[in-house]
Amino acid sequence: MRRIESQARASRSARAWLPLFLFAVVACAGGCITIDVLGGGEEAALVETVVRGREGRKILLLDIDGVIGEVDLAGSFFGGPMLGTAARIAEVLDRARQDDEIAAVLLRIDSPGGTATESEQVYEEILRFREERRVPVVAQFLGTATSGAYYVAMAAERIQAHPTTVTGSIGVIFTSLSFAGLMEKLGVEDQTITGGEFKDAGSPFRRLTPAERAQLQGIVDDLHARFREIVSRGRPKLSSEQIAELASGRVFSAREALAAGLVDGIGNLDDAVGDLERRLGGGPTRVVTYHRPREIRRNLYTRSGAVPRIEGSAALGSEAAELMALQRLDRLFGEPGFHYVWWPGVGWPGSR
Repeated sequence: MRRIESQARASRSARAWLPLFLFAVVACAGGCITIDVLGGGEEAALVETVVRGREGRKILLLDIDGVIGEVDLAGSFFGGPMLGTAARIAEVLDRARQDDEIAAVLLRIDSPGGTATESEQVYEEILRFREERRVPVVAQFLGTATSGAYYVAMAAERIQAHPTTVTGSIGVIFTSLSFAGLMEKLGVEDQTITGGEFKDAGSPFRRLTPAERAQLQGIVDDLHARFREIVSRGRPKLSSEQIAELASGRVFSAREALAAGLVDGIGNLDDAVGDLERRLGGGPTRVVTYHRPREIRRNLYTRSGAVPRIEGSAALGSEAAELMALQRLDRLFGEPGFHYVWWPGVGWPGSR
């Protein structure tokens, strides 16, 4: 028991010191880190920046960037929570509702997905804005647009993948570990007392019973059915049989996704803007973003400030970047939940 407690304390300590370690790595490498050190940056009012064009109707560039979660998984440097994805999207769209010049929305999506509930909320916010304002909404996939991110894209009337996009992963995951075997070797027993047969289903201290596994599987199946329902709404040309086949959890390249009917075309951000301009009947447009004053926006490719971005990321090194990814993944799966997420191949440095 002492050994287990010692290992738990060591794990918590490692996670607590991880941000400081990352900061030291960047400092030693001569890089520059742009991060909300004390938190509170979310209190500043949104400002508008034009990232393309000089006149004409406005196209709102809206980022779905990073893990889709209830709070920003990176947070401030000292752990202060920041706006979650749905809260950030809702705030931006509320700001857009005040601007009658907003004539279209371009979703720039680069995300592995996230929690089931947050993905649904983001989808609903975008769909509600589209229906209220009756404006065209186009989704542009970048590197990754999987699971919950693909779910969100169903709010768009057209989806375009970048030639290097990985998308799909239409499925649900519930993660749970069991230390029962280790505890048996150490002579440790679980003495948890519950009221209700399924109260501690999924506990790491014992194995799932067949009844518990079936009960949890039932929830996963219901969420999977909801996912397929949303895909059927967003991709009406696909039959229920086709969707069932595509919803196996596998990922697709851009060309595979186009052939399967999961996307409508392949191109880059400029192509997506051109498509929206044609939908608006031609003429000049301005692509705008709403963001915090401290966040820099220069062009179509400037990334969202929703999660900390490291300038000179090459100086950071793949090892430290992987540690940051692990911290975000640890916080996502650190609490019980059902997720629409695809995040393979994450391991400790040197483990592969």
